[in-house]
Amino acid sequence: MKADIIPFSRQYAEETVAMWRESKERAIGQKEIHSVDSHIYFLTHILPEECEIDLAMLDGKVVGIVAYNDTEINQLYIHCHYQGLGIGQMLLDQAKAKSSGRLTLYTFEVNQNAQRFYEKNGFAVIGRGHENEENLPDIQYEWRAK
Repeated sequence: MKADIIPFSRQYAEETVAMWRESKERAIGQKEIHSVDSHIYFLTHILPEECEIDLAMLDGKVVGIVAYNDTEINQLYIHCHYQGLGIGQMLLDQAKAKSSGRLTLYTFEVNQNAQRFYEKNGFAVIGRGHENEENLPDIQYEWRAK
């Protein structure tokens, strides 16, 4: 499935946060701890300070988000109904192409789908147990260009 990748725009903030929250809650099995308003603030004011943010769009609908810089993927979420269709791959490939040749990221230990996805894409485990607001065990991954 070929989605369009566009730079994040404020007009998509509410839709993006709704998609992100549902995807994350399903992946980790717990409700988001932040309010919708604080999540929107994070997306529109804090995250853009350190990351480039791209959206995957399909038929005018936000179906994915990736936030990254040249060394790290900070966020990568795909709409629950559009997972497994190659959209995450498109967003990951975008981040890899703009990277320094090395990317790190964290994913929750409970998110086995994400682990399979990253390992299939050449990421290797380099750490475990990172502290996060959700108090869930994390896995740190690293990818290096060949």
